[in-house]
Amino acid sequence: MHTKCLGHNIFFSKVIDSTNDWAKELAKLGAQEGTVVIAETQTAGHGRLSREWISPKGGLWFSVILRPETNSTEAANLMFIAGLAVARVLHKLYGLNTEVKWPNDVLVDGKKVCGILGETNAAYKIASFVILGIGINANFDVDSALPEALRETVTSLQTMLGQKVKLEELFMALMEEIERLYGTHKAVGFPTILGEWKKYAGFLNKSVEVACANERLIGLACDVDCEGALLLKLKDGRIKRILVGDVSLPEEP
Repeated sequence: MHTKCLGHNIFFSKVIDSTNDWAKELAKLGAQEGTVVIAETQTAGHGRLSREWISPKGGLWFSVILRPETNSTEAANLMFIAGLAVARVLHKLYGLNTEVKWPNDVLVDGKKVCGILGETNAAYKIASFVILGIGINANFDVDSALPEALRETVTSLQTMLGQKVKLEELFMALMEEIERLYGTHKAVGFPTILGEWKKYAGFLNKSVEVACANERLIGLACDVDCEGALLLKLKDGRIKRILVGDVSLPEEP
């Protein structure tokens, strides 16, 4: 693995409640930047807003500790680095038609194959560390491994490719791409990363539904701004800036 920092220290467990929770504990104890926590399965994996993340054996479940020494808002945008890295690597290694969906999903042919959870520990508005949790549905069959309610919207690499992938090869490629993008972010800032991320953002300039707070909004996904917020053009022409929410695309007729 050709990285200067990421993945040089790896903690592995066959079964863990949550790689993000374990990584946070290690970060608080002083684990250095680039430390990775990886597990075969998670018993209490979670996504945004504490939603359950089902993590059967065969997936790639890991979390990376970063120490960006920046404010909490900019640190939160590191999640876009992970999404871009996954989209690029899955396309490069397997030729898959990858997309990113705001704020934290990676899709293949319109179905979710990867979820990302970014968590920041901030004191006095400065992030002392950021945890990037990445879960990739890799070597399992969706129909047999996941609940029926998820099968229409979720896929796996094995399901899409008709065969299993080499997890070690995928992991190393991701470490190298995340480190490359992280270096770009530190050198020239988030706008460059965001511009590359948007190239995979198939939802932009389309009509979407956004669930946020206690309301559901429908409008045109105009853009994602330099703070990672979604800009939604409503039917009355107003632009709504959304920092937290979930995007869904209307079903094809």
